[in-house]
Amino acid sequence: MITYWPWWAGASGLALTTVAYALATDRSFGVSSAWDRVLHWRSERHLERLEEEFTDDQALVDALAAATAEHFGTGPGAPTPQQVSCGETQPRPDVEATGGKSPSVTSLRPAPVVTQAALLVSIFLGGWIAAVTSGRFQLRFDMGPGFRNLVTANPTAMIALLFVGGVLVGFGTRLAGGCSSGHGLNGCGRLRPVSIVATAVFFGTAVGVSFLLWKVI
Repeated sequence: MITYWPWWAGASGLALTTVAYALATDRSFGVSSAWDRVLHWRSERHLERLEEEFTDDQALVDALAAATAEHFGTGPGAPTPQQVSCGETQPRPDVEATGGKSPSVTSLRPAPVVTQAALLVSIFLGGWIAAVTSGRFQLRFDMGPGFRNLVTANPTAMIALLFVGGVLVGFGTRLAGGCSSGHGLNGCGRLRPVSIVATAVFFGTAVGVSFLLWKVI
């Protein structure tokens, strides 16, 4: 039997990891999104290079104003950067009250690809170090006796089931907008309703499937 950490130690470790990642990157912790961005690192790096050209919000506003003037002209009927919706030309009170400051557009982007690649490598190395130091590291090509007894002992069927399961997990994380780490650790920690609902759904499904495997099959 594998000896697990006490619940309070595991919870403290996850909390420290989540808080440290948020403080270091100013972003939410998520594994599925990290995999997706690392796999598409070329397009993500292209977007990052484009954003580096507009790290200054004022430079972005000036560029948009120049593009607007080039497209619509500078005649009397051309729109200007000062114009707002409904034809108003006065600055909005809320902008004046805050000194015209607003959250940076680039701050809404995910963490850099290098940061998320380092996260994935750290997860792998951390698991490997824990297995080696505990003396339980072992290379194997099956899912263990529990999987063989409850599901299948056929290697071909095992690979097929794991492939289908991986596809379903990927589909579910894209549909829910995040995985268990993103919703369960970050979203629930920030009391986001969508994360609370998503966490309740996938944990409830896991409990139901576990009950089905142990009690029915």
